[in-house]
Amino acid sequence: MNFYVMTLFPEQFDAVLSSSILKRAIEKGLIKVELIDIRDFSGNKHNKVDDYTYGGGAGMLMAAPPVYNCYLYIIEKYGLKNPRTVYLTPQGSVFDQKKAKDLALGQDIILLCGHYEGIDERVLTRIVTDYISIGDFVLTGGELPAMTVIDAVSRLVPGVLSNETSADTESFNGNLLEYPQYTRPEEFMGEKVPEVLLSGHHANIEKWRREQSVIRTAQRRPDLLEKAELTEKELELAGKYISR
Repeated sequence: MNFYVMTLFPEQFDAVLSSSILKRAIEKGLIKVELIDIRDFSGNKHNKVDDYTYGGGAGMLMAAPPVYNCYLYIIEKYGLKNPRTVYLTPQGSVFDQKKAKDLALGQDIILLCGHYEGIDERVLTRIVTDYISIGDFVLTGGELPAMTVIDAVSRLVPGVLSNETSADTESFNGNLLEYPQYTRPEEFMGEKVPEVLLSGHHANIEKWRREQSVIRTAQRRPDLLEKAELTEKELELAGKYISR
């Protein structure tokens, strides 16, 4: 999986890409992250990439030429053909696990990080295939959302996670939140690990985990239940907790 990030602040990615799971994935060649500075395509000695908006209004806007030239550079240098080009913006559809799985099906993803009041619409309509938001709030730029997308998509690439079952059992799989989990010590501040988890009876453990996922989703994210495939018994169980 290859990520090509169009950004004004490539240094912001250093800490995220040089540690933990992403670092190992890059070292193994499972993913590649190329950071391309849009300022390099400004066309002026001051590396200026923004300007005032036509029609007035507060703030500055990223100009079309530097963004478009940066995009063409990526396409030509890496020989990309019809890559997914994602613009990180509050105006996009909210990023979720389903979208992460969709993006993980591809090979090349270009991530466009906006700044200021946004980017000239004329370049967006020419290069962007997906508009993505990580939530209904405004950030100072698209770098943090881009890191979020890279992290979420990368862990779905085969071999990135050390435990191959992790991506299939964690939160949002099947539109249910993950069940509660415990480790040693067996008792902490008077609270013991649920007996079923100590039983060694795998069928009972899986049944308990499924029930706990349904309960937790009903309590914390009941909106997800509309898309979850539940039995009549599980629907009844969820109903007991939704209003609490």
